[in-house]
Amino acid sequence: MKNNNLYFNTPKEIKNILDNYIVGQEETKKIVSVSIYNHYKRILYNSDKNNDKKIDKSNILIIGETGTGKTLIAKTIAKILQVPFVMVDATSFTEAGYVGEDIESILTRLLQNSKYNVNLTEKGIVYIDEFDKLSRKSKNPTITRDVSGEGVQQSLLKLLENSIIYISPYIGRKHPEQELIPINTENILFIVGGTFEGINNIINKRMKNYNIGYNIKRKNNKIYKKNLLKNINTKDLQNYGIIPEIIGRLPIIITLEKLNKKYLKKILVNNFINQYIELLKIDNIFITINNNVLNYIAKKSIKLKLGARGLRNICEKIFQYISYEEINNYKDKKNINIDEKLIFKIFKKKI
Repeated sequence: MKNNNLYFNTPKEIKNILDNYIVGQEETKKIVSVSIYNHYKRILYNSDKNNDKKIDKSNILIIGETGTGKTLIAKTIAKILQVPFVMVDATSFTEAGYVGEDIESILTRLLQNSKYNVNLTEKGIVYIDEFDKLSRKSKNPTITRDVSGEGVQQSLLKLLENSIIYISPYIGRKHPEQELIPINTENILFIVGGTFEGINNIINKRMKNYNIGYNIKRKNNKIYKKNLLKNINTKDLQNYGIIPEIIGRLPIIITLEKLNKKYLKKILVNNFINQYIELLKIDNIFITINNNVLNYIAKKSIKLKLGARGLRNICEKIFQYISYEEINNYKDKKNINIDEKLIFKIFKKKI
């Protein structure tokens, strides 16, 4: 799309870019592509002083198991938009007044990553990981503060809203004499992610209580569906312990599918194996790898329930062994085939 001499990638063009970084997750990439496109347009529209109305931003919630690509999606969005990016862990924050990091320090990090350019900071992207760990433990709102859950959610509301937050230019406690910097969060895109372990049980229970017709198969009074997470709604998130005010500010909910063996093998070869091969070439060691070994690594990662993250862990063990045992003579060329015998040597297990 062209507007005011600026070119904006169309959703399909953005999807093509995402394809270069993210394997699988086709439906998710389409939703993300449209979200990025609309985010471009919204910033442009709101910056035009002739427009009386303001279009609210659409922050994003990403739900998926470990290693399915939540962080990678957030990082890739920042790359496409070419804006400052910061990733934080929700569990490191506490409600204001308690020992721990204040939620406002997120903006300080974003400011630092933009080299103290306030204009860039106000168009940045924040990814908050482990967001599900902030869920309150009780369905009823607490009267007292909850430093590990609901209280932090309440503090986060200020950032998610279109607010002006006065922050310290450095991480740490604010001092009375310190000059604070105002940051407008109106155009900062917040992406929060988490595994939301156990939320499938909440979805399953809700769906069993309603007559939902032919869309769901039932067996022994249990609901079976290929990806139950796709049926998630805001009520499920509330029952999980996310406060309604936060849910209302995360209108785009994205769920990630488990990565199957086919996708894990593709990630394994493109993202990890090829890098190790190039690294060992420096030592005159040339690697080939048996297809059965690729299958073994992918299956082992699935078994460990670590997704793409597990592939790296397994590869490290294999290539650390090769590096230690084989890098002795930099002059002599050596060809090594990673096969069933080598895997047995390393893991003491047959493929």
